[in-house]
Amino acid sequence: MKYTVVISDKAKLQIAEHISFVSNINKDSAKKLKKKIIETLKSLSEMPRRYPYLNGEFIEKNHYRKMPLEDRYLAVYHIEDNLVRIDYVLDCRRDYGWLLK
Repeated sequence: MKYTVVISDKAKLQIAEHISFVSNINKDSAKKLKKKIIETLKSLSEMPRRYPYLNGEFIEKNHYRKMPLEDRYLAVYHIEDNLVRIDYVLDCRRDYGWLLK
């Protein structure tokens, strides 16, 4: 079964922020990072259940999944029928305690 991957506006904004930060250091690296993140997210069209659930005290049990991206980023997504919805693309070096509340 092929899934359709949908990236939320919030996740698109987060990706843009990550790319913008890297572009301040090295524009070529930023282009490569953007390409790699998008390719990896699109790969969820095949076997999106291959990544584990993101469970926590304040997170709906067995709803969101987490996928590592490029060593320091994390995609948080959920599956609805044949749709994979990317809700967040987070930089793991930051504190996201707000996400768990």
